[in-house]
Amino acid sequence: MNQGQLRSRRFGGLIRMAGLGLMTAGGLACGNGQPQGERQVGSAGDGQAQSPATASDSASAHRLALRQPANFQETAPQRFQVRILTTKGEFVVEVHREWAPRGADRFYNLVKAGWYDGVPFHRVREGFAAEWGINPDPWLNVGWRQAELQDDPVRESNLRGRVSFAKNRPHSRTTQLFVNLRDNSENLDPLAFAPIGEVVEGMEVLDRLYAGYGDGPPRGEGVYQAMAIARGDEYFADFPLLDRIVRAELADSPLAAEEDS
Repeated sequence: MNQGQLRSRRFGGLIRMAGLGLMTAGGLACGNGQPQGERQVGSAGDGQAQSPATASDSASAHRLALRQPANFQETAPQRFQVRILTTKGEFVVEVHREWAPRGADRFYNLVKAGWYDGVPFHRVREGFAAEWGINPDPWLNVGWRQAELQDDPVRESNLRGRVSFAKNRPHSRTTQLFVNLRDNSENLDPLAFAPIGEVVEGMEVLDRLYAGYGDGPPRGEGVYQAMAIARGDEYFADFPLLDRIVRAELADSPLAAEEDS
């Protein structure tokens, strides 16, 4: 039995159990994703080093907080930048809240919380799009399955370098995003994929992301998103060549600061 057949046999039972039946809309499926960030939701800010026990307690509290979407409702600045370090290098996304307010707010809150730290680029189709956002910790995925956003109107097009939330039906955005690796406006704009921003530095990094696994079932043998959501890193271990986000953070930029002054 080859590897593809082995994966296929494992998919059926777990996906029925998870009840996640994801489809792809315009080739872009949306699930719930979050990385195992260990940033603190609150901090004493005293500069003191934490003991191992305290650090462990903080990490546990942080993961618990990440399971609760209601903890992350802050309004984003009108413009801000996110610096994303990956296993292939660094790129910068500039977000314009006026393009898609709901999506911009969601991205801002998840980045601040460390949601995308450690997340793989689970679906990269060369010359089409690179997608990320499924958490390696499946328990964190659980809390966001129902935290779906209403669609934003499409005010900008899905040109090369533009960043949009993925979804599988109207009003189903959660935590997964994609970067357009080409001009996809003709196909994706009519399906209401609303860009929230664009890559302003490091587009070549995204072009280098590993794309060898291709699309997931039923189109290919790549990552099955419902399985990844349900099993996290245990499942991602079957795809060792996937590139990952090392850390995503708000850039120390006047773009973000000017709205707070």
